[in-house]
Amino acid sequence: MSGGNMQKERAGSSLKLLPVHLYVLLHLKKAGVDYAKMMAKVSGLPVDLINDAIKDLMEAGFIERDPGSAIKRSKARFKKAFEVHKHHTYYRLSRKGELFLRSFDPREYFNSLFPNGWEVVRGLAECKSVNELNLDGERVEELKIYRFITEKGRKTEFFKVLTSFLSFR
Repeated sequence: MSGGNMQKERAGSSLKLLPVHLYVLLHLKKAGVDYAKMMAKVSGLPVDLINDAIKDLMEAGFIERDPGSAIKRSKARFKKAFEVHKHHTYYRLSRKGELFLRSFDPREYFNSLFPNGWEVVRGLAECKSVNELNLDGERVEELKIYRFITEKGRKTEFFKVLTSFLSFR
C-alpha cells in the first residue's frame, strides 16, 4: 500500500491522505494510544483539524477508539504515569492502519503531493527556512497550505514533528 496507489487499495474509501492524516497515523504508531488534544499540542495544529483528521481516518478504517476506562504506560508510551484513567477519547491504529504504515513509502507519498515533493521536503527538513531553497511561489504556497511553513517561511512545529516521526535525521 504505497502513496500512489492509495485510492485503489482502499476500496470504498475516498480519503485523500493529507499530511495531517499522516501525522495522526504516525503519532499513534509512536504513542500506542493517544487523544486528539495531545496530538494537537505536540504538533502545534488546531484541535479541530486533528479531530477532523481522526474522523476521516476512522471512516476509512485506519484508526479506532480504544476501549476501557484506564490505560497503562506500556500501552500509551507517551504517558509518564504507570496507569492513567481516561478523561478523553483515546484512539489507536487499527489493523488496517498498521498494515498501511508498514508499507508506507514517504518518497512516493510526498511526490504525489506535489512535483519533486520528496526533494523539497528533504531540503526543507535540512535547512532553517524555505528562503534557503530555490522554490517558485507556487511551491511555497503549497508548503503553506500543507502547514509545513509559516507565512514568513519558517518551518512549523507540525513539519518538524512530522519529519522526526519519518526519521529524516
